[in-house]
Amino acid sequence: MVRLTRAQTQERTRSGVLAAARAEFAGRGYRDATIDGIAARAGLTRGAVYANFAGKRALYLSVLAADAERAARAARGDAAGGTTPREALAAIVRARLGAGLPADVLDDEPARAAYAQLLELEALVLGLALERLGLRGRAVRVAASALTLLAGADHLATAAPGFVDQFDVVAACELLTALPADRGWPRAYLRHVSPARLVDEPWPDGPAPGDGVVHLLGLRRLEAAEESVRSAPAGAGVTVALVTGEPDELAPLARLVLARLDGTLRRAVPGPARPPVRLLLGPAADAVAAAAGIAEPSDDTEAAVRVVAGRVVARAEGRGAGHAAAVVPVTTTVARPA
Repeated sequence: MVRLTRAQTQERTRSGVLAAARAEFAGRGYRDATIDGIAARAGLTRGAVYANFAGKRALYLSVLAADAERAARAARGDAAGGTTPREALAAIVRARLGAGLPADVLDDEPARAAYAQLLELEALVLGLALERLGLRGRAVRVAASALTLLAGADHLATAAPGFVDQFDVVAACELLTALPADRGWPRAYLRHVSPARLVDEPWPDGPAPGDGVVHLLGLRRLEAAEESVRSAPAGAGVTVALVTGEPDELAPLARLVLARLDGTLRRAVPGPARPPVRLLLGPAADAVAAAAGIAEPSDDTEAAVRVVAGRVVARAEGRGAGHAAAVVPVTTTVARPA
């Protein structure tokens, strides 16, 4: 008999708990599911469940995230969604219908605040895709409005079964592409952001990202991702690393939203129109935090570095850090402080 390592045993236990949780939620719904019921299905003690997951919400979101990641991997690499903004938005809405969260899942302020910011990030990425397909102006407002209509439709579909006509929801969201152009960029405060500090440092560990901006953001500051994305010079890559001070509680929520976004892009947006923004979470984001010199990331963390030729050439912290790192003048030769 092959003896499993400790890590393998832990992974097997987590997989068993997730399978039991999936069955419990499917059979009883989120509200009526219990940790005791999940433990019984898994053949474990209540303590063993809590040793692997923070609680019922973390389990529920982890189940949804795993399903969303699996669905995203199964989606075709090149979507047949649409080649115009209106067609793509309709495809986005069809891909997202029914993907809302029960209201009682987000039953505290930290979770609600994090979810609002995750939706800001989702609206940014979807809006950028619509812009790349030709929608004039800043399309973040269009994407955010579509997500708002979807959330209302999902809520009514649960609260008043039979009332929501999904075809009407799609048709209504298509009309959002006719909204007046949103010129709300750049933000006025960016003119007053302190410049990034020029440095010359190796990337601390592992392979360095490509030339561009690496933006580290806590889950309460994700709206700031637009700063690095909009301010980065043409051809510069942008990596946004998501961190949280409550990984056991909030990381599953972030994982779900990122997986849902990935699946939506794959199903609804042609490959060339997908924004070249790299989103990181978990160990990869923690490595970026270490590279940015943030030992204990929080949900309010905001920092950025500029990378050229595999070296960190500029650093910025605080509000506007992504913009500051993006606009600092650098060349392909590593910048050195005076």
